[in-house]
Amino acid sequence: MPRSGDRNRPGRRPRGRPRAILLAAAWLALACEPDAAVAPPLPLPPRRPAPLVVTSSVTGNPGNVLGATVVAHVRFADGVAVRYGLAGTTPNSATPAVPTLGDSALIPVLGLLPDRDYTLQVVAYGGGRITVGDTVTLRTDRLPTDLPSYVAGGSDPSPGYVVFAMGNYGLVIDNTGRVVWYHRFAYGAGLAFAAQPTGRYTARPATPEPTDPHVWVEIDLLGTMTRTFDCARGLEPRLHDLIAELDGSYWLMCDETRVMDLSGIGGVASAQVTGTVIQHLSREGVLLFEWSPFDHFAITDLDAGSRTGSTVNWTHGNALDLDTDGNLVVSFRNLSEITKIDTRTGDVLWRLGGVRNEFTFAGTSAPAFARQHGVRLAADGGLLLLDNLGDPTGSRAERYGYDPALRAARLLAAQEPTPTVTAQLGGSVQELPGGRTLVSYGTGARVEEYDAAGRVVWRIEGAPGYVFRAQRIRSLYAPGVGLSR
Repeated sequence: MPRSGDRNRPGRRPRGRPRAILLAAAWLALACEPDAAVAPPLPLPPRRPAPLVVTSSVTGNPGNVLGATVVAHVRFADGVAVRYGLAGTTPNSATPAVPTLGDSALIPVLGLLPDRDYTLQVVAYGGGRITVGDTVTLRTDRLPTDLPSYVAGGSDPSPGYVVFAMGNYGLVIDNTGRVVWYHRFAYGAGLAFAAQPTGRYTARPATPEPTDPHVWVEIDLLGTMTRTFDCARGLEPRLHDLIAELDGSYWLMCDETRVMDLSGIGGVASAQVTGTVIQHLSREGVLLFEWSPFDHFAITDLDAGSRTGSTVNWTHGNALDLDTDGNLVVSFRNLSEITKIDTRTGDVLWRLGGVRNEFTFAGTSAPAFARQHGVRLAADGGLLLLDNLGDPTGSRAERYGYDPALRAARLLAAQEPTPTVTAQLGGSVQELPGGRTLVSYGTGARVEEYDAAGRVVWRIEGAPGYVFRAQRIRSLYAPGVGLSR
């Protein structure tokens, strides 16, 4: 038998130590030597091909000659944009990039000038590289002869554009007043044309006959109608306000009319009383929530002089906004009241203004506003509104702070135009960054932007007409995104 020391003699392979382990140890020892060679790196994957623009074409938009559509067929691209400029110049404008769908992309080009020649080039992005396609050309058409025109200006306007309805058109103007986007509705745009947080526009357009059913519509950047919004239970959607949620659901104000005997309170025995119902509906139109004033308000909440006829416009809801707690704030013009509603139970949480006012106003026991429009919740937790008829000298935009627990409210700021105007109907207030406010004075035919100190920094010159609602947006390509309603 071999002696115990034989197992460690030179040249003898140690038992229980596989050859693979010895080789690994040898490689490790070599790797630790400062001048030793190291194992070659693994081969890199093949580099992704550069994006390729196969074909591109451009088509003008007959419904909005200030826009066009580019269709691009590409390969190896993640996103596609369009560079463009007036013919004979270097293209110095560009659209935002859009993602490809398969090997194709459809890119809107917006804000063009009418009756001009343009050159356009597709730009494809992919794998950290950029490819520019061939040049295509477009001549825009002339503006419609009935399109409204404006002049605007100011010392320091906010960047972006202003959206509103006028006549048959939903319009977007720039800070000079130039119309940069429009959509024509066959029988009138209605009053509340606006951009939604979804990046699309909504309107409740007129119909050929006043008795025809009315619905809200949504249109995209190219003017294509993408969906409609209607009330449940066959109720008529009101034309004043709509909230389109990102999940596809929406909030609407709806008219409900009931026959009521008002003879005991100075009215008629069979009065047709119309109240504003609030509904929340799913994308498919399924009713998710409903609140009715017939269950929570009294007809005597309306002043006596307004409930004597055979038809009574009882509440006249004209604005709604969602609070940070998910509950709803609603403006009822004919009651001169702002109401907060619990969107789970339907309970009325508080009533600000009107004959059922629950708040004490600093310096006075009576509310300061009357027949208000455009109520919105401010970022600091306050309220913004256009006080149409609360001040006999004229209408003004007002900002209120309030404490629901203490039922206390205070007027914090007010802006009014010079010279003063009175908006019997309509109007809106929009909070802008930096403490600014955009105000439309409705039938007072004035649209102005104020800075935090209350100075006018932009306005539509002259009398723009009845602008029921004015709204600033940052981009033609993402209207309504990133700013308060």
